[in-house]
Amino acid sequence: MSKPENGNGAEALRPHAEDAYAHELKALAAADDRPRPTRWKLSPWAVATYLLGGTLDDGTVITPKYVGPRRIVEVAVTTLATDRALLLLGVPGTAKTWVSEHLAAAVSGDSTLLVQGTAGTPEEAIRYGWNYARLLAHGPSREALVPSPVMRAMADGMTARVEELTRIPADVQDTLITVLSEKTLPIPELGQEVQAVRGFNLIATANDRDRGVNELSSALRRRFNTVVLPLPATADAEVDIVARRVDQMGRALDLPAVPEGLEEIRRVVTVFRELRDGVTGDGRTKVKSPSGTLSTAEAISVVTNGLALAAHFGDGVLRPSDVAAGILGAVVRDPAADRVVWQEYLEAVVREREGWKDFYRACREVTA
Repeated sequence: MSKPENGNGAEALRPHAEDAYAHELKALAAADDRPRPTRWKLSPWAVATYLLGGTLDDGTVITPKYVGPRRIVEVAVTTLATDRALLLLGVPGTAKTWVSEHLAAAVSGDSTLLVQGTAGTPEEAIRYGWNYARLLAHGPSREALVPSPVMRAMADGMTARVEELTRIPADVQDTLITVLSEKTLPIPELGQEVQAVRGFNLIATANDRDRGVNELSSALRRRFNTVVLPLPATADAEVDIVARRVDQMGRALDLPAVPEGLEEIRRVVTVFRELRDGVTGDGRTKVKSPSGTLSTAEAISVVTNGLALAAHFGDGVLRPSDVAAGILGAVVRDPAADRVVWQEYLEAVVREREGWKDFYRACREVTA
């Protein structure tokens, strides 16, 4: 299978989900004999299988895109099969964006109808804008109108995505109310409107832990069915998630294979979970928690960076010295308070843990 390319014919660094997993989506579509909602590429059962993984009757292996409770995925997929929008809610690093992208790819075959929420996101990003050259030359017209990803999804019966909804200013957020309740986007300048066709829906992601959060109005929140994505329930599940994602990213970056570094991945995950939970894995020792979230996504970043260090400045095997600096950077966000938390954890927990002497020395060296 050829690798996805960008518009210049070069290999894409980070292909869209529908490109990276095109063979899996094609195999699922061929094997899928269940009813499909209007304009869906796959049935709800096949969409859930794409997210959760499995083996098809022809032997095709569908890799898991989300490792977590099956019911969460089933509820999310079922929501999209109705006329109710889906809100994926969770703390940073719980794979909200990842799940959103793969849901859109499986349902519509296109995950690119995306509005990225920021504090500066304007109303036009959700509704529409104007080609000002045409506007000035010929006045308001449909030809001068620049549709937003949401408008395009409405017109074509596709799935639109809004990332970080709570980072968008509240007055801009509320432009979605008419879209989600009336399934209509008015264009008052033209005395027209765009009505959503069957197949349209919207997936939004949000968290309430980061700075810059704008609470959703009750009117807007009612338009969504909210699905909360939890942190991994067990250390083994989190290790599996980190190993899978690092392996996927590593192949794109020509990094060493993950199995050589599973021991260090487990250590990174253990450190993050214990500091996040405020207690060691055996429940015997309470520890202070730093100011950061120490999410699974951050663990993936630490390990990926460590593999790059091992590949370019080591022997290709992930070792404690390769991940120590990344862990320090993830834990110590507040130089004063977090550094104390980290040093106490090193001396009280890591130093005393059997088999962790090399890890302790590596962490002490970068901390000093």
